Amino acid sequence: MNLKGKIAIVTGGTRDIGRAISIKLAKEGVKVVANYFNNEANAKETLNEIEAAGGTAIIVKGDMTKKSDVDNLIKETTAAFGNSIDILVNNAGGLVARKTIAEMDETFFNKVMFLNLNSTFLVSQATLPFMGSGASIINIASQAGRDGGGGGSLAYATSKGAIITFTRGLAKEVGPKNIRVNSLCPGMIATKFHDDFTTDEVRKKVEGMTPLRRQGSAAEIANTVACLASSDTSFVTGANIDINGGLAFS
Repeated sequence: MNLKGKIAIVTGGTRDIGRAISIKLAKEGVKVVANYFNNEANAKETLNEIEAAGGTAIIVKGDMTKKSDVDNLIKETTAAFGNSIDILVNNAGGLVARKTIAEMDETFFNKVMFLNLNSTFLVSQATLPFMGSGASIINIASQAGRDGGGGGSLAYATSKGAIITFTRGLAKEVGPKNIRVNSLCPGMIATKFHDDFTTDEVRKKVEGMTPLRRQGSAAEIANTVACLASSDTSFVTGANIDINGGLAFS
């Protein structure tokens, strides 16, 4: 996919979808900086898998809601691979917990927004000065940002909807520099996210409603990210691409 030798940062890049993205990009010849926050064992396992496949990567710990940690991520990236960053995947984020508006307080709402939206803003802002013509930013949004999400995901859906709008606005802003910005809106993907927050009953119900009659895989998200990162999609920017087996159309 014309990615060999490029430099990529993947936030939340050592578990589930992020891990699949890091591994896929590395297999395409990208030098990967995989960020993680609190699971060093997962991070080392991801690094080992990349290196075993002949890829090149480093892992960098950091909370992407903190500017100091974001700045350190950029510092570690440029120290390892030079002052040019070609690909940014803003994947760090999460649901935190399922809460209705009556159940959540301001602290919880802000935590979810910071985790998903503010991290995307902070890392994008810090990375862009190192990006040149042909660079690509891919944000991981969600189907929840399209349809409001399932029960108890109001804050999460709101943050992901904001990422969709952020993607469109930033694409307009940096387009004249030939930097592209897109996002993916995954539906039901078989990951630990849904192991933790979605019951088997709900997952089976969603499968039955999905035209392809199954959940997606992290690898399918990763393959789409690699495509968006490459020059094969050089005229695609500001797009928020649904990847949900046909469950919802936008």
